[in-house]
Amino acid sequence: MADPVNIATAFASFAEPWQPRRLASVNDYDVKVVRLHGEFVWHSHPETDELFLVRSGRLVIQQRDPDGTRHDVELGPDDVYVVPRGVEHCPRADDEVLALLLEPRGTVNTGDAGGERTAELQELDA
Repeated sequence: MADPVNIATAFASFAEPWQPRRLASVNDYDVKVVRLHGEFVWHSHPETDELFLVRSGRLVIQQRDPDGTRHDVELGPDDVYVVPRGVEHCPRADDEVLALLLEPRGTVNTGDAGGERTAELQELDA
């Protein structure tokens, strides 16, 4: 059995935004910790939902419906929101946000968009 992992210690181990770290794995899912700051890229995950749990800060998840209609969801500390599979979205954090993500193993952070913001999932520093 693995040792317990403290979430605050996990966040303290890295400073880079938009570079998720694996906190734990549950069955075929990764629990990731990530620092968010600024605007990400518009993307979707055609095959999976994406769960955001904000630990600190305020996160806006901008979303576009297939018809182009835009709506935003604002999350604060301890708020949870699930972006449904296939929904185009772009997270934005005007100030730093600490968040947990729950996604199937192998989910790419930039989804179907790719590009320079694509980050390989990293393990937490020991």
